[in-house]
Amino acid sequence: MQAFGARLRAAMDMRGPLCVGIDPHAQLLAAWGLSDDPAGVSTFCRIVVDALADRVAVFKPQSAFFERFGANGVQILESTIRQFRQAGALVLLDVKRGDIGSTVAAYADAYLNPSMPMYVDAITASPFLGVGSLAPMFDQAHRHGGGVFVLALTSNKEGPQVQHAKIADGRTVAQSIIDEISQLNVGAQGLGSIGAVIGATIGDTGHDLSELGGPILVPGLGAQGGKPDDLRSIFAGNLSAVLPSYSREVLGAGPDMSALRERVSKINDELMITLRSHK
Repeated sequence: MQAFGARLRAAMDMRGPLCVGIDPHAQLLAAWGLSDDPAGVSTFCRIVVDALADRVAVFKPQSAFFERFGANGVQILESTIRQFRQAGALVLLDVKRGDIGSTVAAYADAYLNPSMPMYVDAITASPFLGVGSLAPMFDQAHRHGGGVFVLALTSNKEGPQVQHAKIADGRTVAQSIIDEISQLNVGAQGLGSIGAVIGATIGDTGHDLSELGGPILVPGLGAQGGKPDDLRSIFAGNLSAVLPSYSREVLGAGPDMSALRERVSKINDELMITLRSHK
């Protein structure tokens, strides 16, 4: 299969740069008039698929909101993933997995092996045990044309305590993660397949992204406070690699399908003005 970075670039060029987070939490289900149970989640996903699957580049289901319902929830997630991909969208599963040895290899097999039922185009991963511990994920991704987005600079208030801490050579932990990702993307044709997760509300931290080489997943936009204009100041020089993620700002327009489509169109237009005219 073609490399994930190339597939992502093509999808964003065709459908716009927007990534839609699929987070069927209890409050959102209630706002849509749905029950907080597998039946409600199933209806929610069906509406999102029918309204948006053929017009959004990337969908990012948050696995936890499905896992909380056990096997029934996971079955809905598997079905929703298949439907998004059948409609030509890429699926980035937000699982933030991380471990060592055979365990991380099993995670890689679960999500990045095309023969498995939970197969997706890319996943999020946690580097707390060291970026090198994620090597089986990177290997599996490269083998099957998948992608991995590694947490680097997150918007949560607890993040800087770890991410801004200095290591022996004077770099921050986050910068060391960014630099290791850069090495993994060396030699990629166009956009690399190993990306970083960097929040939209981190402000100017002084971190160097110039050699990253891969896509940048940017959560925290919309309801979490980030604005398209923030992308220019944080990611100047890397705007063409930015994959902005919205969840509540989009899904709050539901369950009306026309309203969901209009919201996606509006946000995509705003993002294209911000990102594509400032490459």
